[in-house]
Amino acid sequence: MNVDLGVRGYLLSLLAVLALACGPVAERRGGTVIFASGADLQSANPLLTTHPLARQVQRYVLLTTLVRYDSLLQVEPYLARSWAWSADHREVTLRIRNDVPWHDGTLTTARDAEWTLNAARDVATGYPRASDLTEFSAVQAPDDSTLVLRFATPRSTLPDVLTDLAILPRHLLDRVPHEKLRQASWNEHPVGNGPFRFVAHEPNRRWVFEANLDFPVALGGRPRLDRLVIAVVDEPTTKLAALTSGELDFAGIQPAHASFVARDPRLAVVTYPLLLTYSIVFNTRQPPFDDVTVRQAISLALDRREIVAGFLFGFGTPAISPLPPPLAPAVAEASLAPEIASARQLLHGRSVDFEMLTVGSGEAALEQMIQSQLARAGVRVTIRQLELTAFLDRVQGPRHDFTAAVMGTSGDLGLGHLAPLLAISGVGGRREGGALLQVFADSMPVAFLYHARGVQGMNRRIHGVRMDMRGELASLSQWWVDR
Repeated sequence: MNVDLGVRGYLLSLLAVLALACGPVAERRGGTVIFASGADLQSANPLLTTHPLARQVQRYVLLTTLVRYDSLLQVEPYLARSWAWSADHREVTLRIRNDVPWHDGTLTTARDAEWTLNAARDVATGYPRASDLTEFSAVQAPDDSTLVLRFATPRSTLPDVLTDLAILPRHLLDRVPHEKLRQASWNEHPVGNGPFRFVAHEPNRRWVFEANLDFPVALGGRPRLDRLVIAVVDEPTTKLAALTSGELDFAGIQPAHASFVARDPRLAVVTYPLLLTYSIVFNTRQPPFDDVTVRQAISLALDRREIVAGFLFGFGTPAISPLPPPLAPAVAEASLAPEIASARQLLHGRSVDFEMLTVGSGEAALEQMIQSQLARAGVRVTIRQLELTAFLDRVQGPRHDFTAAVMGTSGDLGLGHLAPLLAISGVGGRREGGALLQVFADSMPVAFLYHARGVQGMNRRIHGVRMDMRGELASLSQWWVDR
């Protein structure tokens, strides 16, 4: 990877001067915390959103989910206070709390959950995780405190999607046709039932939420913060400068800047596992990746440890399977070493030359590392960078007009994100659980590179912060500040 150390040193020195020149502005905010987002949150409506931080705002800030994960990633009650399975495990009955008001005073009921889940199941809505709901055969609320979910086949656990899809207010949305939910007025002025109330949204600038004084004690009660502001700051250098000057309390930082932030006594670096895996996706519909041995050779030639050390500065875990830690068993160091000789043997002297698509317009440091590593096995890679919309059209669009593509895939604990990867690669068929994982091991439609770690710079005036695989905002209601 080419790194201009002189430019980097100048940048960090300049930021240090800026930090010293600015006073302790963060302390003057009191109980307001400002959290940086690299893009606007897309929508407050969980039926329409793919933006990872927006989904966290929905389930941890503005709204509630039926169930949630605790810090040990075990499912626990939330809006649903309990549940019971039928003898054949094709039906589960959830008992919904009757003490959670919407922010307009109307009580949340099971009928809100019924409406939300059925809207998500309707293809006209366009819910991004609709495929996770195909196993549902019926969703019914016989009364205000009872929700019954029926499944086509027996299940042993609640679907992961119930921890992710926040419940919406039926009384404010049920008159909107599902195909017109993107134009609903609720999206601009959302009424939630979560620990924070919506205050304001300035497009591409900020979202403002204030503590909900009436949030039930049984669900955590009033948050210890007064306000949360999600500030849109898309340029990494600007974000870093705002963090060091105290204008931001939290900012995602590049791994290369972590040591600089850690040297500031007012700041801390928080690092945590993410459900975000980067990989090379092969198009198995066309040469050369219609041949599984070529796909296997590419995977063998990759040096994942070099990528994590040189590109991520250690903030990641080499990936040889779709399971991220701590879900996956420990990987032996020997199995991470590149096997150039074995890769060449699989290719039998065959010349392999392909185009690899990626998103961006800059250095493409990761892609250059991959290009260099594969060259050692006699594979020639041409890198083509595309703007995001063009990339998604070519890779995920109906034509699948690509040979290979570098992609980051946001995951979920139910592994629902893996089936779309198979569809992109051209390996068809619906599979679940161990059978799904075995397809990746045997057919190699994807060469996994690394499981990412989040890296956040944080002002030390904030306390009670825990970030983990649930997301950056999972413990938000327990955050508190020095006054």
